[in-house]
Amino acid sequence: MASTRSRWQSLPTEAINPASLNIDKLEAGGIVDLMLAEDRRMLAAVQKERDRIALGADICAKALRKGGRLVFVGAGTSGRLGVVESAEMPPTFGTNPLLVQGIMAGGKNAIIRAKEGSEDNYEEGARAITRLDPTKKDVVIGVSASGMTPFVRGALTSARKAGSRVVFVTCDPRNEMQAFVDLTIAPAVGPEIIAGSTRLKAGTATKIVLNMLTTSAMVLIGKTYGNLMVDVNALGSEKLRDRARRIVHIVTDLDYEEAEKLLKKAKWNVKIAIVMQKTGLTYAKSITRLRKSDDLIREAIGEDIEPRLRALIGGVL
Repeated sequence: MASTRSRWQSLPTEAINPASLNIDKLEAGGIVDLMLAEDRRMLAAVQKERDRIALGADICAKALRKGGRLVFVGAGTSGRLGVVESAEMPPTFGTNPLLVQGIMAGGKNAIIRAKEGSEDNYEEGARAITRLDPTKKDVVIGVSASGMTPFVRGALTSARKAGSRVVFVTCDPRNEMQAFVDLTIAPAVGPEIIAGSTRLKAGTATKIVLNMLTTSAMVLIGKTYGNLMVDVNALGSEKLRDRARRIVHIVTDLDYEEAEKLLKKAKWNVKIAIVMQKTGLTYAKSITRLRKSDDLIREAIGEDIEPRLRALIGGVL
């Protein structure tokens, strides 16, 4: 009887790692040392993709400036990472929840409980994207460690037909999807210490890549002033309101009580509060000033925050 060759056997994410053949004989410290050594290799693999990641960030930033959306799509660990990335944008950068979205094979229930088999549904991946009515302004980011996930491929095919830009994040540099998408980011992390467990190096590398794509894009469209989170959703929690007060205090030198009064006048919008204080403009005119400055505080008030921040962390202020 002829043997049937596995479709996944040749994938780097499924290979057997020679460094961990004896992992079941190690003490906890030895396992941790082994994982640290493998993660160092993983970081080196991400570093090699630096230029592609930067290009991907530029693609995302240009889309957002034109009113487009970012949509992550994946299954299993890859899908959850995309969902987490999208969920963290509104509280961090004050974005509309629809601006950055995450689609997970198997739906919302699969986020907390694995739903095996949903990743194999190519047609459902295509339908999931179609439901969002993708346009040429959008960027759809497919995430698949193996590069073979049918759900993701279906989604990217649907996005391509709609004219959306398509970015593919995988851990298999040899993946043939490179000829189909606008950009492939493929850190070659190699085999996992537990063969096929892509929640490990592949998952960590993917998390780093997605962090870089979103953070870089948000900075490029003016969501920070220096490295301050000036578009923070200050109404989200007391911690975030405190962060808003601290940012206004740092930038304007107002004490906390005055900073809170200013924030209330600015409807707890940190950017508008800073522009109001620095320019003397009203709430409405500060909004206009920001809009004309492409939402960049540095342009709106004509000041660079870096010298002040350096003095602050140096203990001068």
